[in-house]
Amino acid sequence: MTETITSRPVRTGTPEAPPALGGLGLFTVLLGAALPLVDFFIVNVALPTIGADLSASEAVLELVVAGYGVAYAVLLVLGGRLGDLFGRRRLFLGGMAAFGLTSLACGLAPDAWSLVAARVAQGASAAAMLPQVLATIQATTTGPRRARAMSLYGATAGLSMVAGQILGGVLVAADIASTGWRSVFLVNVPVVLVGLFLAARAVPETRSARPEPVDVPGTFLLAASILTLLVPLTEGRAAGWPLWTWLSLAAFPFAAAAFYAVERRADRAGRTPLVPPSLFAIVSLRRGLLLIVPFSIGFSGFMFVIAVALQQGAGLGPVAAGLALAPLAVVFFLFSLAGPRLVARYGTRVVPVGAALQGVGLALMTLAAWRSWPDLGLVELLPGAAVAGAGQALQLPVILRVVLSEVPAVRAGVGGGVMVTTQQASLALGVATLGTLFLSLVPGMGMRDALVTTLLVQLAGVALTGLLSLRLPRTIA
Repeated sequence: MTETITSRPVRTGTPEAPPALGGLGLFTVLLGAALPLVDFFIVNVALPTIGADLSASEAVLELVVAGYGVAYAVLLVLGGRLGDLFGRRRLFLGGMAAFGLTSLACGLAPDAWSLVAARVAQGASAAAMLPQVLATIQATTTGPRRARAMSLYGATAGLSMVAGQILGGVLVAADIASTGWRSVFLVNVPVVLVGLFLAARAVPETRSARPEPVDVPGTFLLAASILTLLVPLTEGRAAGWPLWTWLSLAAFPFAAAAFYAVERRADRAGRTPLVPPSLFAIVSLRRGLLLIVPFSIGFSGFMFVIAVALQQGAGLGPVAAGLALAPLAVVFFLFSLAGPRLVARYGTRVVPVGAALQGVGLALMTLAAWRSWPDLGLVELLPGAAVAGAGQALQLPVILRVVLSEVPAVRAGVGGGVMVTTQQASLALGVATLGTLFLSLVPGMGMRDALVTTLLVQLAGVALTGLLSLRLPRTIA
């Protein structure tokens, strides 16, 4: 049985029927989903060049990464709520336009602190755009079309994270029009212009049938919770762990507890809080979110650590460091295409199989680092990267489908915002924790042993993901 997907949004004869998302519209929202994830990772291989060109300290360079990630994570749920309230297509267009402008500001930044400020604004723009992708898919597709769209979203997310790092290395080395590292940001501008043109033509407008006003106390308390955790973990090592970092970490559980109390009170009163605790009564969402955390921490931590190790330890240039992960990206893409058929046949049992494969691949890369250092590159990493890519492709797209599989369409924006916030906060936490661990171990252990130790810690996280995946519902609604 084949299904026809139109290239333009259409409305059925009944007013209650949601608009349909056509093939061109799906491509456009997936393009919008790829941009923020590419930009989270694209700077990893450009950081040494940025530091040399702008005379930036290590702490400031970490802010170039963390400023984007933290602003992105803090505002994602709010972005989902605003899309429910004012229209998801409108927020998608506005967020994409702002993303293009802030990317231009990053590319033209005259000094390091200007770049940090532009990156924070870029993260905020991404937070307005990305939640609308999932909410639009949830509101405009059903049945097999939704399953296909969510599988493509998961494949896009995973591939974007790897492709960003590869693209960053190629652009820095290409030095197009003598722009150097600036091209990793300027490349977004023409992509955004194309995306805006397509979105105006092909993405239908949707909004919540019962939009709620913005939860101001919840927004501020969520922001406080994320900031008090991520900022000290990201900046603490480079700053020498001053008193403010410990005070901030001590404040985190209190901010998180206050956020939960305020949200629970609003939920029980019949209002829709920023993150409704009742949403976590959905078993598939709750268990899927638990899997996203260790998976994303390990993914982002690995990408950051391998970029530093290959450039500063193995002496590779940005292109070689980026292309060393090309096998992971290629295999991830190929296995992502097979994912929907495997899920249809075996259900969520493919996720623990994927975790096992990722563990084998990571072990092979750890062995390669131990035996071949400092001659570590594409050839040495190829077997492990290929196996790990297959394993990741069997996990991430499926987990993302599971999380949103039973979220009602009326809460599509909230559900998508919660999921992406969990993913993004975990990505930032991965750089902060595994990155900090690696950089802290280098002075005492040397680059090779620090890399091997960090990879073994990530391997424990992969094992945790595999164990948690055994509790997923067998089938996806």
